[in-house]
Amino acid sequence: MSTIKPNRILAIDFGRGFSVIAMIMVHTLWIHASQDVQSDTFLGHFIHFVGRGTPVFLITMGVSFMVSRNQDIKSALKRGVIILGVAYLMNFLKFLTPILVGLMPDSFIAAYGWEMPLNFEKYAYLLLTGDILQLAGVSLLILAFVRSYIKNKFIILIIAILIAFISPELRGVQSEISGLNYITQLLWSDAYWVYFPVFPWISFILLGMFFGKWYVEMEYNQNELFKRMFIIGLVCIMAGAPLVFTNEEYHFNDFFHLGPGGVIYLAGWNFAVLSIFHWMLSTTRDNFLYQSFYYCSKHVTSLYVIQWVLICWGMVIFGFQSKTEIGTMLLMPLFIGLTFVIHFLINKIRNIYRSNSIILKKRLPIES
Repeated sequence: MSTIKPNRILAIDFGRGFSVIAMIMVHTLWIHASQDVQSDTFLGHFIHFVGRGTPVFLITMGVSFMVSRNQDIKSALKRGVIILGVAYLMNFLKFLTPILVGLMPDSFIAAYGWEMPLNFEKYAYLLLTGDILQLAGVSLLILAFVRSYIKNKFIILIIAILIAFISPELRGVQSEISGLNYITQLLWSDAYWVYFPVFPWISFILLGMFFGKWYVEMEYNQNELFKRMFIIGLVCIMAGAPLVFTNEEYHFNDFFHLGPGGVIYLAGWNFAVLSIFHWMLSTTRDNFLYQSFYYCSKHVTSLYVIQWVLICWGMVIFGFQSKTEIGTMLLMPLFIGLTFVIHFLINKIRNIYRSNSIILKKRLPIES
C-alpha cells in the first residue's frame, strides 16, 4: 500500500526523486570519469543527456511552492536562509574537509591550476562555489515576495520569459564592490564558479509556479494539469529547438549559462517528461521503484548533500577523473547505494535520539 497521500501530485514527487538519482550519476561522471570517458564515450554522452533533466528539479520546486499549505512570506524566507546555510556547509564538507585533513588528491587541486598549501582566498573560492542549493536558497528569498504579491499566473509566466531573455545581457556584469560582487556572481555569473546562476535558472522555478497556480485554479485536477503541461511542452520544444540549433553558442552556451532558446527548449522537454510520468503512474501499479523515487523526493535536500560529500570524498580512494567507462559505471550504483545507506543510518540515529529525549522529558517531572 502506498505511503503517499492521495492529494499529492505523484508525478511531481516522481520527477523530483528521479532528478536526485540522475544527479548522483552525473556527479559521479564529472568527478571520477576521465576526460575521454566524459566526452568520447556512449556513457559520457548518455549521462550528460540525463543531466539535461536538471530543470525537472526546479520546475517541481516551483509547482510545490505554489500548492504548499504554508504560503506566508516568513516561512519561505526562513526556508531560503536554511537552504543557503546547508549549501555552504555542503561545500565545506565536500571540498575543505578532505583538503584540511590532507587527503584530497593533488590532481583535484591541480585541475584549478593551484598548488598546496592553499591560501585563504582559494579556500574561500571553494567554500563559496555556487551550486544548485545556492540557486534554490536565493530563489526562495526572491520568490517569497512573488508568490505573496503577484496573484495573476500570466504575470508570473511573463516574468519567467523576460528573465530568460535578459539573462545573456546581464551575464558577466559584476559589481566592483567587495561582497556585492559575490551577490552579482550568484545572480548572473558567466563563469563555472557559479554553476547555476539565478538568472536564468529561476525561470524554471517561475514556470513551475505558473503551472502550480494554474493547478489550484483548476481545483486540483491533475489530469487537466498534465494535459496542458504536455501541450505547452510541445509548443516550447518547437519554439526553442530552432533557436538552439541555429545559434547554439548563444542560446544553449555551456548548459550552465543558458540563453532564452535553451530555457524554452529544455522547459518544453521537461514539461513533456513530467506529463509522461503522470500518465505512467496513472496506468501502472505502485511498486518499489516508484516508492524509492517518492522517498528521494521527500528527502531531496539531505540526499543531495550526502551524495555530493560521498562522491567528493570518494576521490580519496578512487582518484580524480581517472576512471574508465567500466570503472565509472561500477561507481554509480555504489554511490547511489551508499547515499541511501548513510541517509537511513542518520535518520535511525536521529529517531533514537528523539525517542530518548521524549522519554527523558517524561521522566524528569516524576523524578523531581
